[in-house]
Amino acid sequence: MNFEQQWLEYDYNPFIVFNENGKIISANSEAQFLLGAITPSTLFELAKVYASINFGFKTTFIELEYGRYKFFGVTVGYKNEEQIGIKLYQSPSFKLNTQKPEGELTNIFTITDLCIATNSISSSITYTKSYDPTIPEIIVNSNKLIKVLNKMYDCVEENETIDTKVFYRVGEHIKFDGKKYSIFSISINAKNINSQQSRELKALAENNNFYIEISSSLTINIPMITA
Repeated sequence: MNFEQQWLEYDYNPFIVFNENGKIISANSEAQFLLGAITPSTLFELAKVYASINFGFKTTFIELEYGRYKFFGVTVGYKNEEQIGIKLYQSPSFKLNTQKPEGELTNIFTITDLCIATNSISSSITYTKSYDPTIPEIIVNSNKLIKVLNKMYDCVEENETIDTKVFYRVGEHIKFDGKKYSIFSISINAKNINSQQSRELKALAENNNFYIEISSSLTINIPMITA
């Protein structure tokens, strides 16, 4: 692999080349992570939609979101009918200057149960939960995490039922010091989410170096660092 190829391989932005049938010919390392969150056929269709009318390259600024990945634009290029390439420009979901999290080895289920117990006191809300038992103890600042989780529950306090899930994100990773770490999520699902509280939650999470997804549910994504 020459220098130019290495540069492309380790680019922060996903890059994929398809043949005319939508089969992947090549994909850099970041694209392989992305493919854990979206199907190749979806990206192939995206490439065809944003390709230029004639042979060449075309860049389009558009907001896209696939799982924890967010993008602000794509470049699509092709020189013949046999191959087409697409590069997606990534908006960092984890800050690029984020350092490896520090803290103590923590049982994530104990922390989550503590927050549920705290928020269920004198409450008529029904709390349900679903945990993936394969997630090990991880290194995290438990005080900061408890603060963010409690704020997540504040966002959904006006509901009859709140469901909490802890699950492993298949195929998704983050790198610290050149080493890959798997990611797991704590997701809180409820019918109503307070918009004002969710804005405060986002600011709180960023200040404490956590990444929050706010959509039809509230999800905090955490690297699975065990040592």
